[in-house]
Amino acid sequence: MVPDPTMAFRLLPLGGLGEIGMNCMAIEIGTSGRGPIVIVDCGISFPTSAHGIELIHPDFTWLEQNRDRVAALVVTHGHEDHIGAIPYLLRRFYLPVYAPPYALGLIRERMKEHLDHRWLDRSPETFATKPRVPFTIRHGGHTIEVEPIRVTHSIADATALALRTDAGLLVHTGDFKIDPDPTDGEQFDRERLRALGDEGVSLLLSDSTNVDSPGVGRSERVVSDALDRAIAGAPGRVVVGLFASNVHRLRALARAARKHERKIVLLGRSVGTHVRVANDTGYLAIPPDLLISVDEAAVFPREHLLVIATGSQAEPRAALARLGLDDHPKLRLDPGDRVILSSRAIPGNEVEVMRMVSDLHRRGCEVILKQSDPEIHASGHAHRDEQREMIDLVRPTAFVPVHGTRHHMERHAELAREAGVSDVLVIENGEVADIDHDGARKSGVARVGKISVQGSEELPDVVIRDRRLLAELGVAVASVSVDDHGRPLADPLVVTRGVIEEVTRPEALAEARAEVRASLAEHPWSVARPTDDEIREVARLAVRRALARHVGFKPIALALVQRPPRPDEPEG
Repeated sequence: MVPDPTMAFRLLPLGGLGEIGMNCMAIEIGTSGRGPIVIVDCGISFPTSAHGIELIHPDFTWLEQNRDRVAALVVTHGHEDHIGAIPYLLRRFYLPVYAPPYALGLIRERMKEHLDHRWLDRSPETFATKPRVPFTIRHGGHTIEVEPIRVTHSIADATALALRTDAGLLVHTGDFKIDPDPTDGEQFDRERLRALGDEGVSLLLSDSTNVDSPGVGRSERVVSDALDRAIAGAPGRVVVGLFASNVHRLRALARAARKHERKIVLLGRSVGTHVRVANDTGYLAIPPDLLISVDEAAVFPREHLLVIATGSQAEPRAALARLGLDDHPKLRLDPGDRVILSSRAIPGNEVEVMRMVSDLHRRGCEVILKQSDPEIHASGHAHRDEQREMIDLVRPTAFVPVHGTRHHMERHAELAREAGVSDVLVIENGEVADIDHDGARKSGVARVGKISVQGSEELPDVVIRDRRLLAELGVAVASVSVDDHGRPLADPLVVTRGVIEEVTRPEALAEARAEVRASLAEHPWSVARPTDDEIREVARLAVRRALARHVGFKPIALALVQRPPRPDEPEG
């Protein structure tokens, strides 16, 4: 294709490029640094090591620095790695949010939680989008027409996005696969994507996640049939672990339950939320007579029960892990029950998932995994041939791979070059890319990063660093009482956590107390009345040195200082 002389976009990925999850892309119209910015998706990721952290969202500093130009948030679909950070974004911005109806239902659930806890002071303006029905975003004299396009994925109501501007036509695929036989009848819209390609697409951003998988992916219809077979032959309870967002699979399980005369119990908060939102938005209809409560399930005939459970990634407090440990407060498994994991282990979770599988085997359960029955699960992401078909349909002037590690994006870039796209650029989070008539190139870097969240609190990096150090080294605390000149008035108190077993190591504590006292007594203070900070530092280093001689490492050390009041100071 001949380059479009008017084409001009600036991209800044805040998340999702160079990693799996936390997808968030800022798209500026033009490359002047003055054009409007549209945010596509705003997701979370989860910590690989907990330290109390519940989720991670992008650092929005760059957006805050350019807040006058941020026009809107547009969402492709409702997975947490695309919508989970929206409440944290809206703590900082009052923005219109455009999303497909199912995603919008989930977003409203998240917003309600934050409003109920007063973490947000007001709801945003929200607008439901529809495939092939364009809507307009106006900002600062610019007009951006956005058209959602139906794609298939492992969640209902997934869309790609076409952004039509004076600067050119941009297509963002979102997460997608090309399912030839979707169970909801919502066909991947080849026709519309081909028409956009005929019109002339300046830039394609496309999902890289499954670039290492050759050929094409398995249809969701195949999974539905495999689940039906697995449920049909089960002698006892059937427990299915899956990603709760997969409404296609929830629909298949409801059909199988009806067919095989089983009642459904929903185990876990997220599956309950997705079933409720899917019912409310018309994407799922489980008849009320098919559902029973977990209390009823505890005494229900085993052979007539189908449990849909959260925790396919072996999350410690989720339903599946607790069932495996016989730790669930309402339900237990018996020998002969069948557990079906209709999912894959997300990279990094493999060890924990297999530990949970072993726990389920110890309970006497039969466990069906995709390793033993490949048809029990299908990926929601395009395999390599499907990614090539997307490029061939759209025929972009320029191509930027998104959603994946550096390896995934480099391989996807190779695929685009093989398909005849000459202007291909790989960027990662924080790298600014300009795409215009001179080509695609990196033009700078911006501050991006990850914000850890626990409860309602967004924790700075220094807090996370300290938690890691505490977990690795433990902590020792010395409490010292000193006179006006910093000299000890009594033996210090020393306590530890995570350093030694104090009951069996009294000599270590005694030596630490002695070293703190001696260090304070003998320190050559530079002034007659040293400050509390100076005294704390001497005591802290002393307790650290003494314990290090016993344990071979230096724990985190803290010190507290107490002084009697001076004659001219009131007590208290």
